[in-house]
Amino acid sequence: MARTTTAASRTPLPPGLNPAPGAPETDSHPPTWDPAQTRTTPSQAPSNPTLGDPETDSHPATRDPARTTSAASRALPPDRNPTLGDPETDSHPATRSPARATSAASRTALPPDGDPALGGPGAEPPVSGRGGPGEEIRPASALTPLRLEAAWLGRAAGCLLGKPVEKLPLTAIRQLAQATGNWPLTTWFTARGVPEELAARHPWNRRSAGTSLAENINGMPEDDDLNYPLLNLLLLQRHGPAFTTTDVAKLWLDELPAGRTFTAERIAYRNLLSGLEPPFTARHRNPFREWIGALIRADVHGWTNPGAPAAAAEQAYRDATLTHTANGVYAAMFTAATIAQAATGAHDIHACLRTGLTVVPPHSRLAVAVRHGIRLAEAHHDFADVVDELHTTYSPTHHWVHAIPNTALIAAALTHADGDFSGSICRAVSGGWDTDSNGATAGGIAALLAGSPDALPDRWTHPLKNQLATSVADFNGTGFDSLAQLTYALTHLEATHP
Repeated sequence: MARTTTAASRTPLPPGLNPAPGAPETDSHPPTWDPAQTRTTPSQAPSNPTLGDPETDSHPATRDPARTTSAASRALPPDRNPTLGDPETDSHPATRSPARATSAASRTALPPDGDPALGGPGAEPPVSGRGGPGEEIRPASALTPLRLEAAWLGRAAGCLLGKPVEKLPLTAIRQLAQATGNWPLTTWFTARGVPEELAARHPWNRRSAGTSLAENINGMPEDDDLNYPLLNLLLLQRHGPAFTTTDVAKLWLDELPAGRTFTAERIAYRNLLSGLEPPFTARHRNPFREWIGALIRADVHGWTNPGAPAAAAEQAYRDATLTHTANGVYAAMFTAATIAQAATGAHDIHACLRTGLTVVPPHSRLAVAVRHGIRLAEAHHDFADVVDELHTTYSPTHHWVHAIPNTALIAAALTHADGDFSGSICRAVSGGWDTDSNGATAGGIAALLAGSPDALPDRWTHPLKNQLATSVADFNGTGFDSLAQLTYALTHLEATHP
């Protein structure tokens, strides 16, 4: 489909916050952001009956391929545009704007008393990670194809661990694991030994049980948590690190089947087909714009920018703004920066997470939640206590696919496990919410720190059989070792061609 490239879609960091011509948030009066408004009020899930119960299948927000585009597009009635103010926004529009995070994508740190993007104290010159005066300098990197192979394997294993219990409530996850002697969680879920009454009360994810329970695993089945990293390999191969958000959109239309998109991605895809351009694709009638979809696309941006967290965050920003705003974008930037720091092999998980926090506004709800998760992990010996407190804080007001609670849980799991691979993925999945995505992100980060496939326990890697299934391009059946080589080649190109 031919589309004209607008100024907004060509500019890596859109300067305005105009969600739609004539809307209250227009370029004629840019919104202001009072950081005090973001400290205490968690955002709520869209209060629309079509979204259903967060702990059931009865909503289009679960990224189930059976969900139709029309179901997602009906989430809000025609007279209710989420960009004009709703429970997700805390009634302070500027917290929804990734454009307000210019500093987050382009500066190494944000001072505690102000956002440099808003002219606050402590503004620093932009950094790009490409070297040169005033720019981020990449330290010597220990990134190797083996480290990247570990990351791909870790992402796949963590995702696969969480697949059979996706959409299940926390109590169900615990009871199913306890019934088979797998609590605290240490290995794959299994249906063997689960009492019939319990299995009937808490059925496994219907689309995943056949490929993700221990007795059924035969390679890595298709999942959007792996599809998006594959797409981003194609993105960097075709456009390099200077890609635009419009490049991402065009790639999706060319290579991503519409039936493999969910929540915010499906809405953005629909908006593209309707003729909208980024960033309006993320803002127009998109109640999912602060959910977890952009976060799961961040890994490749971190992998290909080892030691350059700001550059990784800036790439993640350009990717994320096709589909997300505000905390949905911040989650992707935080994750990309954390991964970029981990990719060097020179820092422990705690330093990596601290680095991730430097690229998002410090008073954003995302940053507050991540710090909360880390503090809980440091304070409690039993991770179940950490999870209980996180759910008490966020479950009443956030959908289970929202970026804020899930990012907090990922940070808490990595912190509590001290970066250990098995401990990280098991904690992330046992914490509930978006189990496969959380396991994937925690697994990719912890595996990077482990450094090589041989450092990962065989019980996680052997069942993957060095192959994954996908509907993206020609990647179906590709081995993780081959994906690592492709990723490393892109990293090498970025390093030698600034």
